[in-house]
Amino acid sequence: MTDTKPSDMRSIRFHDYGEPEDVLVLERVTIPEPGQNRILVRVHACGLNPADWALCRGLFPGKMPRGIGLDVAGFVDSVGEGVTNVRIGDAVLGNADFAGYASAGASDFAVLNHWAPVPEGLDMIHAASLTLVVETAFRSIESLRVEKGHTVLVHGGGTMVGFAAVQIALIRGAKVITTAGETFGERLRGFGAKVTRYGEGMIQRVRDIAQGSPDLILDAAPANGGLPDLLEIAGGDPRRILTISDFSAADEMGIRHSFSENAPQRYDVIGEFAKLAAVGEFSIPLALALPLASWKEAMDLSLSGHAHGKIVLQP
Repeated sequence: MTDTKPSDMRSIRFHDYGEPEDVLVLERVTIPEPGQNRILVRVHACGLNPADWALCRGLFPGKMPRGIGLDVAGFVDSVGEGVTNVRIGDAVLGNADFAGYASAGASDFAVLNHWAPVPEGLDMIHAASLTLVVETAFRSIESLRVEKGHTVLVHGGGTMVGFAAVQIALIRGAKVITTAGETFGERLRGFGAKVTRYGEGMIQRVRDIAQGSPDLILDAAPANGGLPDLLEIAGGDPRRILTISDFSAADEMGIRHSFSENAPQRYDVIGEFAKLAAVGEFSIPLALALPLASWKEAMDLSLSGHAHGKIVLQP
């Protein structure tokens, strides 16, 4: 942090929809002012997510220009009307208000619409990896109504949402089976999950581990045509499956998905999971942290699908 606030800032934004590498630019823009129930933070770290690239392609369209970077950890610079639970200088993590402002978290400053304190023991880079995956995973586990004693399949335990969902389901007392490669297989086993690989024979392997059909299935893998296999694992019951990625196929097959559920957002739990992360009871893998100026390298790695963890930018 510095004592003097500049008049403008750097921000990664897009002015038209398209492929991220075609539409994103790093430019200097006016520092936004926080509106009602919003805070402005000086960004220390910003986590990137597949959702950022989806925004570039037209997800949740809105007024242009728009920014990327939804996960933020930083220090409170100013507060809007109605905000009473933070003070200037507090360390917070939270969600950038990408829809309400012309810039988001991949900037020197960002306006947040949801936040929680960064607890002692949690560094800011890891704090910036939590918000979106925790909210998505927790909301999905809630929508499925996972309870103690359920057997749950998390398809895509090596994705960041899947990695979080495995832990959340285990915390709830469920028995968890997850499909994952070797990158995170041992870590997932260490949490207590039964891990099996993707590919040929997956249906029978999962059914053997579950001794039948799992009670519930969360599809956290990228959309890759895998829903028919999951439907077979579920014994043909589409209501036992929820996908966070393959929406069009889900609609065709009667499978539940993130948008069809209309479930309330659960940013209220990010503080709880930040506390768990601070004491080593919850984690999201970190691939690497790069300076904001290296955003193209970060984007290319994320789009490659081979990041093997969360990518964080540091202004």
